[in-house]
Amino acid sequence: MSDVLPDEARLAAEIDRLKAAFPKTRELYREVCALLFFRFGITPTANRLYQLVKRGSMSTPTQVLGEFWVELREKSRVRIEHPDLPAELQAAAGELVATLWTRSSAAAQNALDALRVEVEAERATAQDAVTSLQASLSRTETALEQRTGALLAAQVRIQELEQAQAAGEATRHALEAEIARLQDENAARDRALVQARADFSGELGKLRTSAELAEERFRAAEKRALLEIERERGVSARSQKEHDALARKTEQSETRHREEIQALQIQLGDARHRAGVVEGSLEALRSSNAAYVRELDALRLQLATTVANQAAARKRPLSSIETSKPRRAAPKVATRKRSAS
Repeated sequence: MSDVLPDEARLAAEIDRLKAAFPKTRELYREVCALLFFRFGITPTANRLYQLVKRGSMSTPTQVLGEFWVELREKSRVRIEHPDLPAELQAAAGELVATLWTRSSAAAQNALDALRVEVEAERATAQDAVTSLQASLSRTETALEQRTGALLAAQVRIQELEQAQAAGEATRHALEAEIARLQDENAARDRALVQARADFSGELGKLRTSAELAEERFRAAEKRALLEIERERGVSARSQKEHDALARKTEQSETRHREEIQALQIQLGDARHRAGVVEGSLEALRSSNAAYVRELDALRLQLATTVANQAAARKRPLSSIETSKPRRAAPKVATRKRSAS
């Protein structure tokens, strides 16, 4: 979309500026007449003036418009006064000077239009640069959002591993409790064995009188006791081996979980570093965008200053050459010319 305003929008903006600069109604109508005729090439009418200004009565723009045409005709007519020149030659010379003045005004207006077009083109270029930077900023923010999503996924994975580690800890505690229970049972059996031996010693004293009859019985009982002891020792050895195997498995599981957590922590650190780099790039883009915005504001201020200077230049009257009386044999040509801005 072009940044150059249509003629109607430009005309409305100029009229708003004139309303602020000329509070008096007749002066405002006179300036609007000059604006329409000289700036926009529009022949002013009373109805058109009233629609644009909307002040006073309908007779006010009619009177001001009549005065404007009279003043314009007066200013456009250049009179060459010389006592020795014929009236036809004076009129032709006046028309020639008026034509030169009209052409010079048109050349100045064309130069002003060319300058305005150049400034508007530079403004459009700056706007395109700002749009490009905004698109780059949008792409950077999208990449940052993707990095943030990956970081959140890594955090979720870490939480899952921590939960798995907690479950492993619970399993290990359960196995340790089971091992403690088996150790208590072995201790109880050892105590029972000690008590059995003590009872056996007591009974041995009583049975010495019948040693011959009870010797075989005693040896058989001793053999059974030894077999029981060996069996209990075998059970205890198997329990200890199972405990050692479970302990090794638990330790291996803890080591593996610890290594996974360390790897994820390293990935998390890399992701945070990349996010920091992206944030730095984003800040640099924002600083560059602010510089372009300041440059665009400066161009706008320069354009407004140029337009105001041109308007002020059009308001100032052109240099006039006053007529003077002839001195004897040295005639002079007097020219009166005023600006119609």
